[in-house]
Amino acid sequence: MDRLTGFPHLRQDFTASLVVFLVALPLCVGVAVASGVPAELGLITGIVGGLVTGLMRGSSLQVSGPAAGLTVLVLEAVRTFGLPALGVIVLTTGLLQLAMGALRLGRWFRAISVSVVEGMLAGIGLVLIAGQLYAAAGIDAPASGTAKMAGIPRLLADAVSTPVALTSLAVGAATIALLMVWSRLPKRVRALPGALAAVALATVVSLVFDLPVETVQVQGLLDAVQMPALSEFGGLASTGLLGTVAAFTLIASAESLFSAAAVDRLHDGPRTRYDKELMAQGTGNTVCGLLGALPMTAVIVRSSANVHAGARTRASRVLHGLWLLLFAALFPSALGLIPLPALAGILIHAGWKLIPLRSLVALWREHRGEALILVVTAVSIVTVNMFEGVLTGLALSVAKAAWDASHIRLEVVDSSGDQVRARLSGNATFLRLPKILDSLEALPKDRPIALDLSGLHHLDHACRTALESWAERHSSSGTEPVRLTRSDVVTAAS
Repeated sequence: MDRLTGFPHLRQDFTASLVVFLVALPLCVGVAVASGVPAELGLITGIVGGLVTGLMRGSSLQVSGPAAGLTVLVLEAVRTFGLPALGVIVLTTGLLQLAMGALRLGRWFRAISVSVVEGMLAGIGLVLIAGQLYAAAGIDAPASGTAKMAGIPRLLADAVSTPVALTSLAVGAATIALLMVWSRLPKRVRALPGALAAVALATVVSLVFDLPVETVQVQGLLDAVQMPALSEFGGLASTGLLGTVAAFTLIASAESLFSAAAVDRLHDGPRTRYDKELMAQGTGNTVCGLLGALPMTAVIVRSSANVHAGARTRASRVLHGLWLLLFAALFPSALGLIPLPALAGILIHAGWKLIPLRSLVALWREHRGEALILVVTAVSIVTVNMFEGVLTGLALSVAKAAWDASHIRLEVVDSSGDQVRARLSGNATFLRLPKILDSLEALPKDRPIALDLSGLHHLDHACRTALESWAERHSSSGTEPVRLTRSDVVTAAS
């Protein structure tokens, strides 16, 4: 096959597509169930990610589909606005991504602080873990992230005293345990993706022992499609719905483009064209919105599996979408056999991997300000909501950048003679005004002072006014006027 002129890498891409399909299948179903929507909608998003986004240019080896990173946001949106509104939200998100790609804004997403993105993923991971613990026990979870966290001790106590809940929780725990040890098993065993093996084993055990656990509700692929009605678009006049769209757009775009940067480090092929990749994601989300399906992002788990399986071109991700379509069309009843606790276990494991514990430790040692932004972003997402948590992180990141950019240093160059010569260097902004004034007030008040300002890169109006006031106060004590030097211009405060 690989000798065909038009498809020189078809054999490698065909093999890789099967691996990606096996990785994607349980994740598509699990993310949909955790998002509070029919399992088939997750498969639809995976199919669109393969057959539509997979055909487009941008990142040649990156694979798109429903992502665990958006699960919490989708669940909140469905609870707040209803399932019919999901299509409108995803469609609008896709159109915004298309517009941003056309305006060449894709590369600017790389300017978002890594600490904010990691904090966002950590917050999502914490809420996802908390929520799926309830799903693993077969118990309805509280609505807010704080309530989920606070209710975990009671959840575990109730599960231990309830045989059905304990059985369900045991299936979820066994799934997590298998996923944790999967990477240590022999290479031949690991040829099968861990998530698929865990779901298959949990399904077989549940059937053989007739365990009292809930399974996936099957609706049928065509029955699950819900094209948004025109009346639903009226919700775009709502500030809350627009905020949700903004959160979808920001998070889906940032996650996809950060994933693209990570995938580029895994292979030596063509580099990602970020604006085209953003348009590819926008096209996929537009189609998903029209079908009422889940939003899509590029997913690093599937993408890395694609690269490691030997994929060489876009054909592998297109074929993986085709295999998802064939499975959903030919074996829909197989979904109804999958136990929900197993899917919850997969998502708990995925949520744990979203929390960058190692990065946080290293960040705390080297850049504590960035570590603080990461933690505050994560905590804000857990305690408030996704959108406001991300905005909090962005605001802190901007504030830190402004603070770092306003470094100022006062150096006494010569104090041996009658005159004290000092030099200010850096950026004199109102953020560091207290430090500047404290340093100037510490200079001798009974000797003439020559202050060199030529080392300043920036001097804002507030600092200029403060310097002039200080010079006047110092001069009034009976000493010679302060000499301010900047760009070869000498001025004396009278």
